[in-house]
Amino acid sequence: MKIYFFGIEDWEKLHIERKLREAEIEGDIRFTKEPLSVDNVEHYKDADIISVFIYSKVTREVIDKMENLKLIVTRSAGYDHIDVSYAREKGIYVAYIPGYGNNTVAEYTFALILALSRKFKPMIDRTARGIFSREGLMGVDLLGKTIGIIGTGRIGCYVARLAYGFGMKILAYDRTKKREIIEKYGAEYVGLEELLMRSDIVTVHLPYTKSTHYLINRFNIKLMKLNAMLINTSRGAVVEIDAVVEALKEGRLAGGVALDTFEAEEVLIEEEFLRRDDIPAIKLKKAMEAYYVLHEDNVIVSPHLAYYTKDASERILNIAVDEIKHFLTEGKPVNIAQ
Repeated sequence: MKIYFFGIEDWEKLHIERKLREAEIEGDIRFTKEPLSVDNVEHYKDADIISVFIYSKVTREVIDKMENLKLIVTRSAGYDHIDVSYAREKGIYVAYIPGYGNNTVAEYTFALILALSRKFKPMIDRTARGIFSREGLMGVDLLGKTIGIIGTGRIGCYVARLAYGFGMKILAYDRTKKREIIEKYGAEYVGLEELLMRSDIVTVHLPYTKSTHYLINRFNIKLMKLNAMLINTSRGAVVEIDAVVEALKEGRLAGGVALDTFEAEEVLIEEEFLRRDDIPAIKLKKAMEAYYVLHEDNVIVSPHLAYYTKDASERILNIAVDEIKHFLTEGKPVNIAQ
């Protein structure tokens, strides 16, 4: 059995090797720091099982070249980087990892909210330069503010739990209403437009699908309060980066914007892309639009690390190995992407 892990850091390799031994999984097991793509799949086309992260693009072309492939395990809750329907046609299971970072991403979401509400970015920059003036650093309380949570899955529900602890009013938008957050935290489910109009803080917690592409866009973003705050720790293309840049240039979203994920983020984040000169113009444009906002005092951009704690990362690796073991012993993984 040939099992290949892509996008693996050194410490992850050691952790996975230990877990594989404990699970008594043997075979030709290989690790690489690079993501899987159509450009390098020739080197790995004999794999039976692969484990990837979100920067590996497991497209139809990649799948066709991996004739022995039986299982794809993505070390993420989302799987829009994999052609799941085509994999299913080919009889290949795709496993994902839900629930590993419910509290992790929710905690980071509130770290971003607190950083914007208390102007951490300009404050830290000034004091590092020896400037201790309070001018322009007046913040706002969270108590009594209205937070709009777009997407009330595991992470969104945990955000509601934290918001309740801060004494905030909670609006929610999702196709499915979660009775728990209505009863425990007083959440009110409303339509998307109403949520955008009424919220002081809007935070996004949705997977990326065709239906969520540009859910926040240049049209409905204008419904938000002038001093509203926008947080995205989900997937980049759920929020149109053009719309965010336009709003900031016009003096809207004055409460601040925090993007842990943004369109074409891999162009700026992943070393593989930094070495390439064949990046499509549209991707480069999107990345540069995100780059524009980096220097604004009321904007925080982070390199897709809301999930990135030691605790959550170890949970991801443990579950990934469990999925492989379950496939080898039971014939299929536990968490199958649909």
